[in-house]
Amino acid sequence: LLVNFDCSAMWLKEPRWIVDAFNVDPLYLKHDQQGSAPDYRHWQIPLGRRFRALKLWFVLRLYGVENLQKHIRKHIALAHLFEKLCLEDERFEIVEEVTMGLVCFKLKESNEVNEELLRTINGRGKIHLVPSKIDEVYFLRLAVCSRYTEEK
Repeated sequence: LLVNFDCSAMWLKEPRWIVDAFNVDPLYLKHDQQGSAPDYRHWQIPLGRRFRALKLWFVLRLYGVENLQKHIRKHIALAHLFEKLCLEDERFEIVEEVTMGLVCFKLKESNEVNEELLRTINGRGKIHLVPSKIDEVYFLRLAVCSRYTEEK
């Protein structure tokens, strides 16, 4: 959601549950406005850390729901385009189902060949792929997540 560090979104069906779990109400934190608005300090564990979600709040206010939906849908479409290109090339295979903007793929070769492909791609500095391994199968992960990512 266009916040690249130190923040994640959490959607709650019943916010009261998390407030009940993390509620901290010592005397020195009480104030006259309690209960007039959600007190987000009860929505997380640490009291002494900065309000990390402020970055996300700015993005939500700047983009709005419709533009964020367009942004997410564009990334999902780009991931499926990359999946299609992999499937059309007999040298590649898709390792797992494409989820959101994440494509897990590999060459139909040895782990060593895929490791070399990763070094070559990341060495060029145009895009960055992340490796992973499941049951000794080494594969590459393409995550479409930059607002600058385009089909070209």
